[in-house]
Amino acid sequence: MSAGGRAAGQPASSGDRLGHGVAGAYGALGRAAGTALLHAGGPRLARQGRAALKALTGFAARPYRDPADPRRVVRRWPDLTALCVATFFFWLSLTPSLVPRPWILQGVIGGITAAIGYAVGATLAGLARALVPWRPRASVRQAVRVRCWQAYWVLGPVLAGLLISESADMQRRLRRLQGLPPALTWHTMMIALIAVALCALLLVVARLVRLGARRLIRALGGWLPRPVAVSTGLVLTALIVTVGVRDVVFDRGVVDIADRIAETTNRGTKDGVRRPSSRYVSGGPGSLVRWQDLGYQGRNFTGTVPTRRQIAAFTGRPAKDPVRVYISSQLPRAFPGRTDENEPFRAQARLAVRELERTGAFTRRVLAVAGTTGSGWIDSNVAQSLEYLHGGDTAIVAVQYSYLPSWLSFLVDEEKAGRATRALVDAVRARVSALPQAARPKLVVTGESLGAYAVEASFDGLDDLLASTDGGLLLGTPNFSPISGEVRGGRDPGSPVWRPQYDDGRHVRVAQFAATDLRRPAGKPWDFPRLVYLQNASDPIVWWSTDLLFERPEWMDDPLGPDITTEINWFPFVAFWQTTVDMAVSYGVQAPHGHRYGAGPVDGWAAVVPPEGWTEQDTRRLRVYIAGRRTPY
Repeated sequence: MSAGGRAAGQPASSGDRLGHGVAGAYGALGRAAGTALLHAGGPRLARQGRAALKALTGFAARPYRDPADPRRVVRRWPDLTALCVATFFFWLSLTPSLVPRPWILQGVIGGITAAIGYAVGATLAGLARALVPWRPRASVRQAVRVRCWQAYWVLGPVLAGLLISESADMQRRLRRLQGLPPALTWHTMMIALIAVALCALLLVVARLVRLGARRLIRALGGWLPRPVAVSTGLVLTALIVTVGVRDVVFDRGVVDIADRIAETTNRGTKDGVRRPSSRYVSGGPGSLVRWQDLGYQGRNFTGTVPTRRQIAAFTGRPAKDPVRVYISSQLPRAFPGRTDENEPFRAQARLAVRELERTGAFTRRVLAVAGTTGSGWIDSNVAQSLEYLHGGDTAIVAVQYSYLPSWLSFLVDEEKAGRATRALVDAVRARVSALPQAARPKLVVTGESLGAYAVEASFDGLDDLLASTDGGLLLGTPNFSPISGEVRGGRDPGSPVWRPQYDDGRHVRVAQFAATDLRRPAGKPWDFPRLVYLQNASDPIVWWSTDLLFERPEWMDDPLGPDITTEINWFPFVAFWQTTVDMAVSYGVQAPHGHRYGAGPVDGWAAVVPPEGWTEQDTRRLRVYIAGRRTPY
């Protein structure tokens, strides 16, 4: 037999002739290169050069490898159909999404989507082989296989390089659209290498799982009939993988590591943050909550409260020291004999009400209940906008339900967010309702990101929120939030999902560019209580959903949002991973884009709870101040 598997004297197939033609071309090149290397570097370098070119010649003639043992699973040459689909998925991942992404994350997206594409392609190829029994002659299969592989190795890398370069131009156009400098670092080779390495790693892991399943089925086959052994082996493999990923990799790996890091951070204090000297703030003199018990985000919130002098210096009018109450997830620490899982949250709420009473919060003009993010964070722009707007005659109260990052809190503490905030809202509402009508403060709610979800989960729908409060300001509300979903789903005909108009804007309005969007719809009354949503069309937190795996979202329909590129597109699996990665870089843009809302809360609060005598000029002046100052944390 010859090297190609053909018996001596047998006529050469078309695949062999093609391979020998390519090999002959490379062989001539090799002889010429060998001669040049002999003159340039001596016999040893010439031999190495000829050996390398000989290997290249052989690969060009037969650009794939058949396994020495057909039963091999891990050390098997990639399937060409699967590889083509994987490459196609990689190309699709290069299209822009909601926010500009750095090159390293483009490599990650490319690798993940390529691995998904490989799985899709391998499945399709397997189904085709199973459903189509006809096979061409071996010589024809050989010829087609050689030519297809040669075409792939010639066209694939070239097209990938061109498309990666084009993706850099698309990213630059997206950066201009969102007000960023067009300058961009985009390493074509590194993107390709990261994608290939990650895809290969995921492929090896998948093949190891497959190998394990095969061996398990073979072992079960000694005791069980073949069909039973196969089904049992597949079920056991799925169970082992699920438990391993969930309990070992995620719970004992990702969650435990993130928890230790977050716990260490929670014990610290940001540079420049000092214990407040105001008795109207948790952690200050006379507080029921010790400074060291507030946690990292609690100390940020209470330790950066503006003083009445600072507020008066800006407004030119007398001011008060604002009230800020914060109860961390560490307090109360123990609940002896409790049987109700909501008791810790009610105990937090009771402590918060006691602290509000101590500070005189129920005598203030405005009392805001704030939902916190997973880590306990509250946007300083939201807090200070309200405080400066009302000359410090305000109180803001919040409880922390977790110190984990928001993405992890969403996975493990989502229910806690709603239960903790609902307990606080109910306790504060009950205390306010006990006051005479004329003596009650304006009760409003606010939250951003997971904190906005926590606020929405505290009410039984939009009507309940409007009936129970004097308004609210919610920013970057996640897609799974119930009330914002109600607003988008029930929006007036003709209004886009990224700027929904609900009931002619009678009580609810949604804005990205708050100074202008809150005036829409023009000429329609805006009655109190008012609920304002600040929602950027390019905010991935707002749009992320597992539905993106298989459904084209409405926010990609025409007309697109003002900061969404026309080059965006949807494709199964790809759009989901693009949006997932977008969430990690959603703060890398300037407001009002991505998940950044800047000074938008100034216009939001001015609409929800406008002070007496407040003017548009006052709003513009405060907006400039909030946008121009350095955020305290």
